[in-house]
Amino acid sequence: MVSTRKTVRYSMMALGLVCTVLGIIGIILPVMPGTVFLLIAAWAFSRSSERLHLWLYYHPRFGQTIRDWHLHRVIPVRGKLLAITMMAMSFAYVAVSQSPNWLVPALVGATLLPVAIWIATRPSGDYSASEISPR
Repeated sequence: MVSTRKTVRYSMMALGLVCTVLGIIGIILPVMPGTVFLLIAAWAFSRSSERLHLWLYYHPRFGQTIRDWHLHRVIPVRGKLLAITMMAMSFAYVAVSQSPNWLVPALVGATLLPVAIWIATRPSGDYSASEISPR
């Protein structure tokens, strides 16, 4: 029987791998949020695989955003604008496609609005100069 600790470790590693793939897809496709999935992947890898965590944390393309969030809890202005724009477009699509039914757009709007406010109120300072070096 596999121990609970190993099961949790492998589950976290699987979550990290799935989120990494979804994050990369989200960076390529504008309809999916890539950064959120990469942040979840970094968190999952930090609990399952130091090697994968360090790979993602210091990745040339993804690492800076992950480090800025981890160290300073900042979201770049470009990321904020992209996220909020995509949420607004998603809401508009749902509102138009569900026009006779007001309940679905109301629920989507009630979900997206607090998330958009939360994103907009996060700091967006430039911390790239304080980049830390790999171990």
